[in-house]
Amino acid sequence: MTFSQLNLIDPILKALKAEGYETPTPIQEQAIPVVLQGRDLLGCAQTGTGKTAAFSIPILQRMHEAHAERGPHRIKALILTPTRELAIQIDESLAAYGRHTGLRHAVIFGGVGQKPQTDALRAGIDILTATPGRLLDLMGQGFVRLDGIEYFVLDEADRMLDMGFIHDVKKVIAKLPLKRQSLFFSATMPPEIQKLADTILTNPAKVEVTPVSSTVDAIDQSVYFVEKPDKKSLLIHLLKDKAIQSALVFTRTKHGADKITKDLVKAGVKAEAIHGNKSQNHRQRALTNFKNRDTRVLVATDIAARGIDIDELSHVINFELPNVPETYVHRIGRTGRAGFSGVAISFCDTEERPFLKDINKLIAKTIPVVEDHPYPSTAAAFVQQARPEPPKKLFSEKPASSERARNGKRRWFGSRVKR
Repeated sequence: MTFSQLNLIDPILKALKAEGYETPTPIQEQAIPVVLQGRDLLGCAQTGTGKTAAFSIPILQRMHEAHAERGPHRIKALILTPTRELAIQIDESLAAYGRHTGLRHAVIFGGVGQKPQTDALRAGIDILTATPGRLLDLMGQGFVRLDGIEYFVLDEADRMLDMGFIHDVKKVIAKLPLKRQSLFFSATMPPEIQKLADTILTNPAKVEVTPVSSTVDAIDQSVYFVEKPDKKSLLIHLLKDKAIQSALVFTRTKHGADKITKDLVKAGVKAEAIHGNKSQNHRQRALTNFKNRDTRVLVATDIAARGIDIDELSHVINFELPNVPETYVHRIGRTGRAGFSGVAISFCDTEERPFLKDINKLIAKTIPVVEDHPYPSTAAAFVQQARPEPPKKLFSEKPASSERARNGKRRWFGSRVKR
């Protein structure tokens, strides 16, 4: 299957070719025809499956075909997403795939001044990507009207719930026209999210891809038993290996992220931290430096890392194990994408052993233990790791944890043409 077999128009195919993509991922192969038919869609998919393209490409095509003779640019498509980073990346995807369509797009999010965003809105746009808070704010100020919306996308619905945005989402939905095409994406389907989907969608087609456990099979995982005071020394020791070209290091707290970054810089490692106390400009600058390989190590909290899209990330390091096993999967899923190899290294101290047991259960395998290192835990010999259990279905009826985090969206496809 190639994109040319999905009945895509030449302007879209030309843009995809320029990006170097020719083969759709499973969710793109399933979702694009459904959306092109005008049907509502319920998609259950993880980060890294290519779902941003699965909804943006057919929406761009439908809008291009329906509004060939353009009048004034009015907002006809709204994409609602939980984080600033995700919003920016979706807007970048629209720019890439829609470059030959003549459609205008803009992105709005909080944490920065609103004037550049309101200037773009005044100039007239066709597609708006937004976070809920800033959207409601600008609606209240009269900068955004939703009465012309023909296409509505709710992305990362379960994360909207996790982050406390569901009330805002419902406020936005109440302002949408009843007649519209709606696309709903979520990695899990707890009861409240299923109920929300039922109120938004009309006779939707359902698309479900790749169980959570199988997404980690291609990643080289290992765990080091090390006590908490020795973790810093072990991290610096491992980073002496030049094979670690770029590393995303996860910590649980903002203070921890700052301390690790300070220790790494002191040891001569180029590192930066991102977390909620950093300004949006600082976070964007740190991400840019990391993507450009000016910074070797990016230290992040789970919330700050949501939506980060980094090409060819070689290593993910869990300085601290998460206490929610799904978070582990989302963390390490940022490496090993699009055919690239990936390595996930985890540090586990005595207090974190129960977390490791839960992780092994979720991924249905036992993460190999590296014993040959300078800082072995004296308690390592007494650890009993969990026996793997079969992975759970994505469409679970169990409530999602409030600490579940995933990563963000990248323009990711089944195969890439080498140019």
